[in-house]
Amino acid sequence: MERSIDRFYLHLLSRSDLIKSDCKEKNLEVDLEKKPTIDFCKFLYKEVGRDFFWRDRLKWSDQDWLDYISNDFFKLYILKKNNKLAGYYELLYDSKIPSMEIAYFGIFKEFFGKGIGGYLLTDAILTSFNQKINKVWVHTCTLDHPNALKNYIARGMKVFKTEKIFFNPENL
Repeated sequence: MERSIDRFYLHLLSRSDLIKSDCKEKNLEVDLEKKPTIDFCKFLYKEVGRDFFWRDRLKWSDQDWLDYISNDFFKLYILKKNNKLAGYYELLYDSKIPSMEIAYFGIFKEFFGKGIGGYLLTDAILTSFNQKINKVWVHTCTLDHPNALKNYIARGMKVFKTEKIFFNPENL
């Protein structure tokens, strides 16, 4: 049975447009993963995306993963709370524009509802603008966490494109 989803593309054109999160959680730390491994990247993708229909990379071979994470345009950042893995984001730099895409972003289920998503998104945006870019952008859809779009908008991001996608979930 065919199903439709709405996809939203959002961007922030200036660091000064960022509305920082007022997360009250303590002992949060975000670090660049200097030597990401294929297995770790697969784990993050599968676990964070499990309930949100992240499927496109499940078909990737180890070589696909290695090609992706070995490029200079890719950066992986890890969120920990009290030294426990809480979430992550991936940044993809495009030197032609120059821009930064937040390619994947999410937190583990046990950390939902604590404002940590806003904290992590704030970090992703600030980290992106440290690279002298013209914009940071992301896309989300109606399959993602119900607060995803709200979080992007709450941080000051603006929708610049929407599209409706039709697909058969059984074919994925």
